[in-house]
Amino acid sequence: MTVEDEVVRIGADFFQDPHRLYADLRRTGPVRPVVLPRGVRGWLVTRYADAKAVLSDPRVSKDYVRAGALLEINREPGSPRPEFGQDLQAHMLNMDPPDHTRLRKLVNKAFTVRGVSHLRPRVERITSDLLDALDGLDEVDLIPALAFPVPMTVICELLGVPESDREAFHGWTSTLLSTASSATEITEAGVAAGGYVMELIESKRSTPGEDLLTALVEARSDGDRLSENELLSMAFLLLLAGHETTVNLIANGVLSLLQSPSQAAALRANPALLPRAVEELLRFESPVNTATMRYTTEPVVVAGVEIPADEFVVVALSSANRDDTTFPNPDVLDIERDLNTHLAFGHGIHYCVGAPLARMEGEVAIGALLARFPDLALTSTPLTWRESTIVRSLHTLPVRLR
Repeated sequence: MTVEDEVVRIGADFFQDPHRLYADLRRTGPVRPVVLPRGVRGWLVTRYADAKAVLSDPRVSKDYVRAGALLEINREPGSPRPEFGQDLQAHMLNMDPPDHTRLRKLVNKAFTVRGVSHLRPRVERITSDLLDALDGLDEVDLIPALAFPVPMTVICELLGVPESDREAFHGWTSTLLSTASSATEITEAGVAAGGYVMELIESKRSTPGEDLLTALVEARSDGDRLSENELLSMAFLLLLAGHETTVNLIANGVLSLLQSPSQAAALRANPALLPRAVEELLRFESPVNTATMRYTTEPVVVAGVEIPADEFVVVALSSANRDDTTFPNPDVLDIERDLNTHLAFGHGIHYCVGAPLARMEGEVAIGALLARFPDLALTSTPLTWRESTIVRSLHTLPVRLR
């Protein structure tokens, strides 16, 4: 087999069922050259142990400045390169220590388990109000009805974002995450999102509030304020990641439960299982499909394959979470699964800072939905998934309520 024969090319069929490809790769070649839909070349890592190792390997960098230069080298000839500006990329997810450490310290306290516990009553009230609005309806799309507004309302209230602006921001981020978006659409969405966030920052400077964004505007780290690029990028990251992951956790979780009625019944019968159930739902249909891009700073051997320096590494979190060497019967949903050490929130220094909030929002929203509508079921409408290598996200989730 030639090297070209071994290259994995991500096509349209992948988005509807990535698990089929991942299962084959874990068996036949867990570290393989890959070409992503926009022509970026890299290496796809699909087994749990290898994924976990790469995510914590200091030889694998996330520095966005160098990564931008490497995009010109590791790209198929003629493939378009979307531009949405480095102004939105100077955040902690795209940095190595010590800059990553400095920036993460500024938001860590707000998103610890203790830090988000006081938000639970508000999340319960938001969820209850949304479910009240569904009373009397027979069918509904759960994404705009519940999965989107719960986390979006919470993160926007935390950051002090006006309610009237939330749909527009979600539209921009959906465009940025979709491989179906053209280079022009991505550039326009990036410019619009960046411009909006900058206006929001300026409003916090002129009229400070009791919110996290105001705190970031006024924050100092070791005596230095955030730079303008860092502030803009951090605000953008918190708005994007603060809702996108949890939208998918709630929607994918409900879908998985409705496709496994015995598990839904067990959870209704014993709501105390909710924390463990959320961990299993995160593992089973992970809201983030692949970790954000990394690159090697020197040759790195993974599963016996040497990845040369200055090449991108794509860690398939969804695949790692279905690895049968770590999870017995991985393709079966089991809400009582023990030792669920999934990688849905990543691993290492870039482990998702908002994981405690996402878990809590998932517990509240999914638990309340199942309790309120005991006859909840899928409709006969076919389901389709968004064309994104980063997120695992449904377009719609139509359900019957009664």
